[in-house]
Amino acid sequence: MYKKAVIVGIFILSLTFTGTAFAAGSANIVLSGGHFGDIHFPHKLHQDTLKNCKLCHKMFPMKKGAIQDLIAKKTLKKKDVMKNCEKCHRADKAKGVKTGPTSCRGCHKK
Repeated sequence: MYKKAVIVGIFILSLTFTGTAFAAGSANIVLSGGHFGDIHFPHKLHQDTLKNCKLCHKMFPMKKGAIQDLIAKKTLKKKDVMKNCEKCHRADKAKGVKTGPTSCRGCHKK
């Protein structure tokens, strides 16, 4: 009985660590920014700074390609994602906190 409990415990722990590693995602993500140029998004920097995935992921799931998939299905607008980023960056800037870019060219690179 004890051996079985230990095996189940190890299995549950392995799932926990696997889920955590999966949630980390890529350190940097390149998003299509249309004719303005791609967006090189520092994902790890946002994770380390914000420590709350739901601040962004309330709009889209934690899945590679989720933003582009939702935009293609017309259930998410590009501007909605951009407005979410701008809102956070501008709020931090107003508080005098070091933040990300607030201009188009700050994010979009050709």
